[in-house]
Amino acid sequence: MEALDLARWQFGLTTVVHFLFVPLSMGLSVLLAVMYSIYYRTGDAAYKRLSQFFGKLFVINFALGTATGIVQEFQFGMNWSEYSRFVGDVFGVPLAIEALAAFFLESTFLGLWIFGWNRIPRALHLASIWLVALGAHLSALWILVANAFMQMPVGYTIENGRARMTDFLALVLSEQVQTQVPHVLIAGLIVGGFFVLGISAWHLLRRSHVELFGKSLKLALIVTTVASLAAATSGHQQAQHVAKNQPMKLAAMEGLWETEQPAAFSLFGIIDQAGRQTLREVKLPHMLSVLAANNTTAEVKGLNDLQREYEAKYGPGDYTPPVAITYWAFRVKVGLGMAFIALSLWGLWLWWRGRLEVSPLFLRLGLLFVFLPFVATSAGWIVAEMGRQPWVVYGLLETAAAVSLSVTPTYLWITLIGFGLLYAALVALEAYLFSRHIREVPAPEAKPHAQPRPALPQAEPVY
Repeated sequence: MEALDLARWQFGLTTVVHFLFVPLSMGLSVLLAVMYSIYYRTGDAAYKRLSQFFGKLFVINFALGTATGIVQEFQFGMNWSEYSRFVGDVFGVPLAIEALAAFFLESTFLGLWIFGWNRIPRALHLASIWLVALGAHLSALWILVANAFMQMPVGYTIENGRARMTDFLALVLSEQVQTQVPHVLIAGLIVGGFFVLGISAWHLLRRSHVELFGKSLKLALIVTTVASLAAATSGHQQAQHVAKNQPMKLAAMEGLWETEQPAAFSLFGIIDQAGRQTLREVKLPHMLSVLAANNTTAEVKGLNDLQREYEAKYGPGDYTPPVAITYWAFRVKVGLGMAFIALSLWGLWLWWRGRLEVSPLFLRLGLLFVFLPFVATSAGWIVAEMGRQPWVVYGLLETAAAVSLSVTPTYLWITLIGFGLLYAALVALEAYLFSRHIREVPAPEAKPHAQPRPALPQAEPVY
């Protein structure tokens, strides 16, 4: 394998593993803040126990997620120095803000929340966990701003072969940011919601702390229902943005080789990229036109026509992404999104019928669904990044031109294997710590015993 291939594998491996931790931190921080707010408002000690229980899991995930994220920024200088040279003046700004502001906000107030139990005023303690949630989402925002420039570069000029920022607000408020950020933040709520739902279901299946985890199950179910429906809406908006600004990615998502008007949505098919065709395809008529333009008769350009357009615009080359990977990752993402909606609505129906905590099938499925949102979010990132290829900065810099010139395949093999083993160990450690602490439910606080009233002195008898 060449240096470019190994560098891509290394970045893909470390990024996908790191992104297993990120959406859980985002979503779980919000649920933690809500749980603690309910305790603050009502005084219900059950929500204090839930905050302590899920707070411990959040801290484990945050610590290991931070460890996996350190490698990401170093890779830009190690393996992608030509990319860093070209785009560093733009890309470095949101990364610096993320590290110096959002991450420190999150980590500082997380420490205050962890060590502040019964030591600081309750209102400050409550504000701390909400600031943790704010920091987690601000951190994601600035990373997405940086990624948005790679997807849709704006607010820049090219000077001496390098991109230089000319309009910070254009970068932050770009159409890519406006469509991508809501979808990713909602995805975090889905991950966090099903995480809480699944762990609650595990305890309820064992009839362990039934009243306590019945509360967390219902709270998580509300979050997953709202977030799953919102994800479908934001995903549709993002698809229309892709159709407008990255038509090659949309065509790859659909395995659409020839331009269609109206365009049918491909349910299943066998991608033959060498033959530039999709075989044995099952389609829904008109539905791709609806997805792309809210119009049953809209035209959607195919990969072959777009290839010719890109050659005329950018010069000779193959501008077609890896179609099979993009096509199937998109179907995994959408299919799981529909499953999230279905399970959440079924859970609401069981709740209405008074059978939510005692339905074995729902609880077993809820336990399974702990893992599926991680698959869905990973598939979404694969669509976003693989569908952009061969560009690392869309329309400006190809991936092949971004790799470090001095990095050898031997070096990349060593670091790829080393990072792979390290990340596997970190994932295994998280799984071990989760499995251990999920069984350790905080005991209810003992109520102070009433002090016996002192006996009144007996009056002297009067004779």
